[in-house]
Amino acid sequence: LIIFTTGDVKRDIELLYEAVPQLSKVFTIIDRIGEGTFSSVYLAEARMKSGITEKFALKHLIPTSHPIRIAAELQCLTVAGGKENVMGVTYCFRKDDHIVIVMPYMEHQAFVDILGSLSFEEVRQYIYHLLKALAHIHHFGIIHRDIKPSNFLYNRLEKRYALVDFGLAQGTSDTQIELLKAPTVKRPLESRSAARPTASSGNKAPACASSTAESTTQHSSTALPKRSLSVARMKYATPAKALAASQRPKISRLGPGLTCSCYMTDRVCNVCLSRKQQVAPRAGTPGFRAPEVLTKCSNQGTAIDIWSAGVILLSLLSARYPFFKASDDLVALTQIMTIRGSKETIRAAKKFGKAVLCSHELPTQDLRTLCERLRGTQPSAEDKVKDLDSLDKQHPLDRGTTEEDKRGWDCVPNAVYDLLDKLLDLNPATRITAPKALHHPLFKDLR
Repeated sequence: LIIFTTGDVKRDIELLYEAVPQLSKVFTIIDRIGEGTFSSVYLAEARMKSGITEKFALKHLIPTSHPIRIAAELQCLTVAGGKENVMGVTYCFRKDDHIVIVMPYMEHQAFVDILGSLSFEEVRQYIYHLLKALAHIHHFGIIHRDIKPSNFLYNRLEKRYALVDFGLAQGTSDTQIELLKAPTVKRPLESRSAARPTASSGNKAPACASSTAESTTQHSSTALPKRSLSVARMKYATPAKALAASQRPKISRLGPGLTCSCYMTDRVCNVCLSRKQQVAPRAGTPGFRAPEVLTKCSNQGTAIDIWSAGVILLSLLSARYPFFKASDDLVALTQIMTIRGSKETIRAAKKFGKAVLCSHELPTQDLRTLCERLRGTQPSAEDKVKDLDSLDKQHPLDRGTTEEDKRGWDCVPNAVYDLLDKLLDLNPATRITAPKALHHPLFKDLR
């Protein structure tokens, strides 16, 4: 067996064999195929009793991972895995503080490598099977928290799909995963991004800190219009007795319960700057976080996975990945506003107990128009005139179909944009659920 690995990877494989000696009796580790904040994934082969050789994915968790987190991930894979497009677990090895989870290996293509060549039918099938996996895990009360293309493996040739990585999973109030019912255990890092953590621990009922950021919207390849916005996450009132007398602002002109004068303004007073920051789950990957996560809403449910699925569908329809790319949560919320509108965002935030200020009003964009322009299937008015002139000069038999036409992008139904709109509902309370999405008219022939 020839092992095609670099020196560093080869050394890591040797260290893994040393850390978990049992592996060498069963597996031949070939290469490292994935690496994240909390684990590394290796491709391995094993000779079965039948004599055939099978491939497996070995997930080595970092030794600092909390035991409850590890056990909860294993329980998610055991209870919900192995069916409905959810990855299952085959074995688990442990040596001291080293844990290796063994799963079936599924060959797959990188999302970014195939995005531009997918047909519309492939996109429709992809999102259907993703929603099928989400409906399955949500049935068990599992919130995945990190839905993104790299965690939904896709074998294009065999039409196979697999939802993986439950390392950040949380349970709903009625979860069937016993270990997800335990108090959430924080990882060494709150999220998988390199962004600075914004939550502080140890507060039973923290006051919501007020923060204002004057920023210019940063864009990914979507090339959205540049606008300078001021977005503010506002605060809940803190009892006046919790503040020193010298810090207490004059409240004679304020509404009942307010303890400072900067509420719903574009500034932050010293009283608010001295307050503890909010504590709310924000684990996940930047660009895929739902509005309720970005605004630190404490009540987060399975709807956050649905939002992430909507972002994936937005990338599939526009052929742009990543679609959102922001330096922090405020810029991320601003980018969402450029698509869904500022008034709509403010209205939705109010529904889940947040107040948002925006210095400029941003209109809601039509999702079909946006995606077609980014994909290049909707020409500008000037291009349309040129195309008409050129068509007039062509013989009817010479007018062939384009590659986009052949892949179905010339006749995309309105139903897919209706589904996209429902997946990207700013209000988690009204956002479509996975089971309802599976019964959307877009999938009527797949059910």
